[in-house]
Amino acid sequence: MPLQPDDLRRFLTSVHPYDALDPDALDVLVPQFLIRHYKPGEEIYAAGVQLEGLYLVLSGQVEIRDENGVAVSLLGQRNSFGERGLMRDGTAATTASALDDTTLLLLPTYAFRELIAEHTAARRFFDRSRAARPQKTDLAHSRVETLMARAPLTIPPETPAQEAALLMREEGVSSLCVTNARDLIGIVTIRDISNKVVAGGLDTNTPVSEIMTYEPVTLPPSAIGSDVLHMMVERRIGHVPVTEAGQLVGIVTQTDLTRFQAVSSAELVAAISRARSAEEMAETTARIPQLLAQLVAGGNRHEVTTRLITDIADTVTRRLLALAEEDLGTAPVPWLWLACGSQGRQEQTGVSDQDNCMILDDSASERDMEYFAEMAKFVCDGLDKAGYYYCPGDMMATNPRWLQTVSKWREYFRGWIGTPDPEAQMLASVMFDLRPIGGTKSLYEDLQEETLEAASKNSIFTAHMISNSLKHTPPLGLLRGFATIRSGEHKNTVDLKHNGVVPVVDLARVYALQARLPEVGTRARIEAAIAAGAVSGSGGQDLLDAYDLISETRLEHQAGLVKRGEKPDNYLAPTTLSDFERSHLRDAFVVVKSMQSAIGHGRGMLS
Repeated sequence: MPLQPDDLRRFLTSVHPYDALDPDALDVLVPQFLIRHYKPGEEIYAAGVQLEGLYLVLSGQVEIRDENGVAVSLLGQRNSFGERGLMRDGTAATTASALDDTTLLLLPTYAFRELIAEHTAARRFFDRSRAARPQKTDLAHSRVETLMARAPLTIPPETPAQEAALLMREEGVSSLCVTNARDLIGIVTIRDISNKVVAGGLDTNTPVSEIMTYEPVTLPPSAIGSDVLHMMVERRIGHVPVTEAGQLVGIVTQTDLTRFQAVSSAELVAAISRARSAEEMAETTARIPQLLAQLVAGGNRHEVTTRLITDIADTVTRRLLALAEEDLGTAPVPWLWLACGSQGRQEQTGVSDQDNCMILDDSASERDMEYFAEMAKFVCDGLDKAGYYYCPGDMMATNPRWLQTVSKWREYFRGWIGTPDPEAQMLASVMFDLRPIGGTKSLYEDLQEETLEAASKNSIFTAHMISNSLKHTPPLGLLRGFATIRSGEHKNTVDLKHNGVVPVVDLARVYALQARLPEVGTRARIEAAIAAGAVSGSGGQDLLDAYDLISETRLEHQAGLVKRGEKPDNYLAPTTLSDFERSHLRDAFVVVKSMQSAIGHGRGMLS
């Protein structure tokens, strides 16, 4: 018996987003739907073909498989499908088949495009990409290249101090960059001349090389404005040179920041940089959950929020390292403290443990190792007191295994790549997210490049890393739902960290290894992989959109707990989400599963 218009209308009013349309809009929409019948096993469309339109299940069941034939969804009555391809380029991203006698409603492509163009509710429901955020003008959303002075005044190192002071007065500036050609070697400020020449009684012809700050801290043009502010308040400086490939390209001063503010996170950084103990720092880090809630409420993107929160952890670490040297005396050989895990990727949220290690100069003796063991204990204990609890897996510099010389670390990485057993895969996954925090950065630079090159050339290691990346799977139930935790404290929830964010982190790490990309952050790795051709543009963009949605859902969940006076965690009950939110989150998980399937069926996959 054919479906009557009134019956179709009643059915549509029970399905989102059609239930949000006014009666006149439904009058226009109802006649445009076509009815299609399919027998068990009959293909509705195949991946890669041009879609006829949007499908809506009236009765029966439809199985959705990705391009590698892996089932990702089992759809029933009131479920829509085909929108992902329609919202992109009109090409099917999956294959759909009827499992039993199935009746579908088909909204032709032209009518679907009219629907989303004319009705906000429909556009919001079917568009799986991250909604555009209001443009912000604060430091957290401003790149350094938009803040810096692009032609900083420079002088050679032999310039007399008096000549430098006259130049600063004439140009109305408070600092000069000291360069050899375009290479930055130092910075001299009006304060240096006042304190060291005038007050210190030096000859006014003293060359600036004797009073300048040698090898000043710098930032790249791609850094964000809050990086500058945090660096200034932590190190008590007013000028930050901007360099690219070792060459001076600009400078940012306190004056450049006057109309930009990132007060909340900067206040915490400033307080930590003045702290004299881990207990003092703990009083400040206790405010991080409130900062997270404030940043989320302000509409900040997830990568901005996690970056600002990680900045605080970095400052705590550097302050503890400085206090350790005050307590233990100057380090006997060059050293480097590195973070891995979420801190290494600059992706910390309101729930963080510590993952760290140390690289020492090869000249370190057994006695020197005792010094650094004490330093590591001082810092790791301090981090724990400050709220960054000890790593359950003991991935910390207090473990002698992770406090080693450059040569030993080189041996570690060669071993993991050459013999990729399960432990090697796990360790490599952690250690490929290393990021220098304090000390001599050059100890790691060559090691990172060597390791990326060796890893990318070893197909067996890459295959093992791919297999390892597939161990964390999105929480998908085939029947258009979620595979929730079945028992225990977190029963009926999904783990947005281990089954949500981590699968994307693992995929991005593999892309970075395959293409020898130095980026450490997950989003930066995916963007670089797209640019390098390591992942397709469409697939990469889908993965970025999915990662954004999962990450923002996670932060919104944590912020909601904070607002209710509860401790933030990663366990979300799907029942707390609206139908709209559940649909979008599940589609994001489907994208991640599809990308896992794609990399698992690609070259080098272990059988």
